[in-house]
Amino acid sequence: MKHVSKLALVLLVGLATAQSGMAQDAHKGHHGGAAQSAAPASEMAAGEVKKVDKGAGKITIKHGRLYRLEMEPMTMVFRVADPKMLDQVQAGDKIRFDADKVKGALTVVKMEVVK
Repeated sequence: MKHVSKLALVLLVGLATAQSGMAQDAHKGHHGGAAQSAAPASEMAAGEVKKVDKGAGKITIKHGRLYRLEMEPMTMVFRVADPKMLDQVQAGDKIRFDADKVKGALTVVKMEVVK
């Protein structure tokens, strides 16, 4: 009888794990993760500078999909890895950039102005 109970427990745990994995896959599909994750994580995102705040070391960007961060297009504020980056841009500039989490904050780590 003990063996039957252990077998039943193993089967239940396996079933729960499989269902959890399917739920996560469904959740990714809901957010476009599976269909849109084909682009490399290092691909720079397109964006438009909306605001530059040199005093705070921040930039507001209306951006496309950020693959590395698994974020959909939106407008948001980022810190910059190097404050000198803010000297290169002004509101209205089109840019390509890469962002990552640095010390828990979303940070632009690479940026170039699109001419």
